Amino acid sequence: MTDGPTSADEVARVAAAAPDLAALDAVVPTCRACPRLVAWRELVGVEKRAAFRDETYWARPVPGFGDPDAAVLVVGLAPAAHGANRTGRMFTGDRSGDFLFAAMHRTGFANQATSTAADDGLTLTDVRVTAPVRCAPPANDPTLEERRTCGPYLGRELSLIRPRVIVVLGAFGWQALLTTLAEQGWHVPRPRPRFGHGVELTLHGPGGAEVVLLGCFHVSQQNTFTGKLTPDMLDAVLIRARALSSRAEESDLG
Repeated sequence: MTDGPTSADEVARVAAAAPDLAALDAVVPTCRACPRLVAWRELVGVEKRAAFRDETYWARPVPGFGDPDAAVLVVGLAPAAHGANRTGRMFTGDRSGDFLFAAMHRTGFANQATSTAADDGLTLTDVRVTAPVRCAPPANDPTLEERRTCGPYLGRELSLIRPRVIVVLGAFGWQALLTTLAEQGWHVPRPRPRFGHGVELTLHGPGGAEVVLLGCFHVSQQNTFTGKLTPDMLDAVLIRARALSSRAEESDLG
């Protein structure tokens, strides 16, 4: 693999230079711009969870995954240490991903209900999954500087896909996304709108871009095991996202 960006300035340069989504997805895994995240993701790949001791961890930044023409973008916060950091695909290989992709299958966005490995045959239609931070962070808590350094990847991803709706998973992801969008030239109100399950927020960005943010409780086990987020609740958010994206498409055509 070729050498990748080693500083925030280089991240901004290579992200802006990516001519298409395939080029962006190719450069993301080469990034080494955040020393703390590089050290942690690689350490996890060596000190593996016992259940995965015979597997080779991805242990690199994780690109987005899904339909390149997606009208709906699902945004978390960062890859899970033993999920996407292991498999190399967003929300793949952990309980959170199981819950998310099962809902996508029920609502017609995915061809299958499971997501276990990058080569398991899963395909997504009209939806893509991504994150503001592409490396697994210690304690699932990236620093503000790390979020800012990684931001141009998401900014370029948005400009290439131009989704109509972004489903934002969790309060931490909501705040990280709003910060990233503001830094990438989007108009984000002050004070920042608060996260809530089912909250809808329309934002305007560079080049006349417009997107609706749709809040959803995170698909973490602490929410799904306790019933704070149920399958029906997640299905309803995804169905609402489809309706909003269809309405926006009709408006564009009209």
